[in-house]
Amino acid sequence: MMRKRCLLITLINREVKIMNTKPNTTKKVFFSGVLLLTLSTILVKFVGLFYKIPMLSYLGSEGMGYFHSAYEIYAIFCIIATAGLPVALSVLVSTAIAERNEREVERIWRVSLTLFVIIGFVGSVIMWALARPICGWIRSENALGCMISIAPTLFFVCVSSAIRGYFQGYQKMMPTAISQLLEALGKLVFGLLFAYMALKRGAGVPTLAAAAGWGVTAGTVLSTLYLTVEKMRFNKKLTKSEGENRTQSECSVRKKLLRIAVPITLGSFLISLTKVVDMSMILRRLQAIGYTSAQANEAYGSYTTLAISVFALLPTLLNSISLPLVPLLSSSIACGDKETEGRMIELSYRINALIAIPASIGITLFAKPILSLLFVNHVQALETAAPLLSMLGISVFLSCMITATNSVLHAYCEVKKPIYSTLVGVLVKGITAYVLIGIPAIGIWGAPISSFFCNAAIVMMNMHFVSKFCSKIDIKSLFVQPTLLGLLTVGIAYGEHLFLRYRFGEGALITLIPMATAAVLYLVLGCFLGAISEEDILALPGGMKLRTVLRKLHLLSRNKLEKT
Repeated sequence: MMRKRCLLITLINREVKIMNTKPNTTKKVFFSGVLLLTLSTILVKFVGLFYKIPMLSYLGSEGMGYFHSAYEIYAIFCIIATAGLPVALSVLVSTAIAERNEREVERIWRVSLTLFVIIGFVGSVIMWALARPICGWIRSENALGCMISIAPTLFFVCVSSAIRGYFQGYQKMMPTAISQLLEALGKLVFGLLFAYMALKRGAGVPTLAAAAGWGVTAGTVLSTLYLTVEKMRFNKKLTKSEGENRTQSECSVRKKLLRIAVPITLGSFLISLTKVVDMSMILRRLQAIGYTSAQANEAYGSYTTLAISVFALLPTLLNSISLPLVPLLSSSIACGDKETEGRMIELSYRINALIAIPASIGITLFAKPILSLLFVNHVQALETAAPLLSMLGISVFLSCMITATNSVLHAYCEVKKPIYSTLVGVLVKGITAYVLIGIPAIGIWGAPISSFFCNAAIVMMNMHFVSKFCSKIDIKSLFVQPTLLGLLTVGIAYGEHLFLRYRFGEGALITLIPMATAAVLYLVLGCFLGAISEEDILALPGGMKLRTVLRKLHLLSRNKLEKT
């Protein structure tokens, strides 16, 4: 007898049933929403990356170290406040909408908003009050001003998260996408403006970092204002349906919100905790082996601003691409369709392997050219970060697989299993970072090495948990082909890069042309050799159009998907 499903999976299954009955409407809405969020995520990540390029010129590696120290502490508070509650709100709103119970939707919204506002206000006050002792604990006292300037952001993030969760319950992804982009652009414009004004007044590095922090707050306020206006406009257009009028008590709504939100929040908190471990270990252990506070923050600033920024791009992208596979998997679980279960899990793994493995190889080999392309005027920071990014490149695939395996476990309603594996990963991270960074011959290299061990531990545990539900997946065939193909194509591209650099010297095209060669060669050979299937292409955002192009080029033959 199948185990009892949680509320989230019940809702997803209901939505999948609706999708199956109206394939030309609901499916289009679902996947267009995923595509919209994917594109928004890409834009936000690139805006964030390009924000750091001029900001590095203003603050330097030391100032960016102070900024990231404060920001990582803020991220912990932010995850505690907002990681699970918007998801829970969207789930409850979607349920009430499906039952045509508009009064229940409004009750859920009022209770949720009150909860978000209280959490945001209390969180901002606590972060402000504890700023000084936290800065002392992480050995970054000069980050105090930055942490104080970012503290109000938590309140506005909570309010905007509530509105985003409400819209997502109505399957309205556009406000979320636009607000995320506005927040990133506001952070870019206001952060640079405030830092520039402080620089003109001759402010010191800690003050410049605090000015950048006020830019983060201003960007979040801008996003919240936009969402508030959109919520008011949406309410005016909303037509009340003649459905059920029963409502739950406020206490019942809060319990349901927390029941869904707490496991998600705990899992996200543990993942974010690895970044705090990185920060505290780098700053404390480098000073233990003879670095001054400024030198430790400079090394940490180079690592986080350059190496981590590039490293984090792909896992975020694949998180959005993997989203459509979860409801399909949960539907097959509910129906007891073991064959489809295995196919969905295998497809999820394949998509991650096909994209992340060559990306890992590419980042490992092209680390310095990529950073030189982005941070051309920061030679010293680049020299510090390039070998660290090269080491991090090995972990890109593992980081993507963490998202994939977590999603599979969530589809089986095994919300505690990812928490266990992440907790083990955090412990591995803390122990290895403490030991390795404290060895003078290794120093900051211990940070990316400990990340590898942390991610590897999480992936191995998650895959072990998944194997108990679906053990017929051939793991070797899923990962061997992309690895061999990635080594071949990226290796050829790197040889081309070395030749072009020898022949023409340094330049942006000397990096971009080989990288484009690797991507095209990988896609062409993958389709030609059968390593990339039609099903793989269709699982990507815009996969239908890409399939049409590949067919016209006779690189992708018609397969069994057309017959089913």
